[in-house]
Amino acid sequence: MLIESISGIRATIGDSLTPSHVVDYAAAFAQRVENGTIILGRDSRVSGKAISDIFARTLQWMGLNVIDIGIVPTPTVQLMVELLNAQGGIVITASHNPFPWNGIKFIDKTGLFLDADQVAAVLKNKKEKTWTFKTSGEFGGYMEKLGAIDIHINNVMAITYVNVKAIRARKFKVVIDAVNGGGSIALPALLDALGCEVIEVNCVPDGYFPHTPEPLPENLTDLLDTVKKHKADIGLAVDPDADRLAVVDEKGNYLSEEYTLVMSVDTVLSQCKIPDPKVVTNLSTTLAVNDVAKKYGAEVLRTAIGEINVSKKMKEIGAVIGGEGNGGIISPDSHLGRDSLVGAAMVLQFLATDARPLSKKYADLPQYKMSKKKIEIAGHDPEEILATLKEKFAAENTNTVDGLKISGQNSWVHMRKSNTEPIMRVYSEAPTAEEANALGEQFLNEIKNLMG
Repeated sequence: MLIESISGIRATIGDSLTPSHVVDYAAAFAQRVENGTIILGRDSRVSGKAISDIFARTLQWMGLNVIDIGIVPTPTVQLMVELLNAQGGIVITASHNPFPWNGIKFIDKTGLFLDADQVAAVLKNKKEKTWTFKTSGEFGGYMEKLGAIDIHINNVMAITYVNVKAIRARKFKVVIDAVNGGGSIALPALLDALGCEVIEVNCVPDGYFPHTPEPLPENLTDLLDTVKKHKADIGLAVDPDADRLAVVDEKGNYLSEEYTLVMSVDTVLSQCKIPDPKVVTNLSTTLAVNDVAKKYGAEVLRTAIGEINVSKKMKEIGAVIGGEGNGGIISPDSHLGRDSLVGAAMVLQFLATDARPLSKKYADLPQYKMSKKKIEIAGHDPEEILATLKEKFAAENTNTVDGLKISGQNSWVHMRKSNTEPIMRVYSEAPTAEEANALGEQFLNEIKNLMG
């Protein structure tokens, strides 16, 4: 299976992603860059080194210099593109997809991912295949660069809102599950630098995922048990490319990924001295972000789903913090990309502000519950369905930036078509799980009725 989207390329190895396909994607990307240096990194998947090598040689053949930083978190590549003034970056990763998937993420010279139009241009290049390879005398260079993770850690520890001294003084006991992925070295090293006692779970970057790699509660039983066994202060989990962070409290309770962002927003806004600070997140992220922002007199702006949409809006308005409700934290003090290292530092800072355990501090945050449903719509026009619902609920507070979102005073439902499957996603949120589920069911039934 092959998925080409704003998030890049994801495909099953040996089926939809073969060596010739990799050459085509590399050449198509190089065609838009033309000259300069590309930063290349990967997660730990078994197929990653082979794909990375093909990518590197093709980029060289197109006349580009390649700096290979090896197995690192995706945000490390983004940061190094900025710091080294490179012309772009490539990450070989399929994010949270399981074996046998792998993929490609394209990074612009700004350190941001390519947006929808830029990705479309690369795919157009790939389809047309009008590139020409250089002669041997015009080949680009290649070098391996060690130390990118150390640079990233130092960058995170320099964030204005992270008090390293205060965190170190607490000597937190932290369990980290890196699913043997790209964060297996970086996250333990960051925690160690922050003075934590680190207990590693699945931190061997060999690409053999011990559980389904998305950091959801049903996949993190080892982490939950280890936190309780060792009486840790907190548990952390990341996906294979380590751009998302999930949090577990000292009792072994999984806290929604949404609250990684809520805690980070509280951490920043509680210290922020900038007048009228701005926060950016997407349309499907929890209302708790708004409640926390209101407490500190900040404004929340919402974008379409997708990291690049959040990052571009943050850059445009000078936001002090942002991210997505999947555990992706974006701090402009570091770089404009989702980053689990930034998230880990922010959450530890949140925990370090007083002596209460995480469970107590979490309980004091605004509480909402979310429901995530989907419905097959094969044979039906999703745009027509959404337009009909917009007309029917025109008297309500609606937003059509990305699908259709209908908001109430303390609840909302968001319906949007999938970019990769013939389904409609129906996300809803309310103060209780029962209310959120009922709201989701209501609009599933609305969609079913429209489909007859």
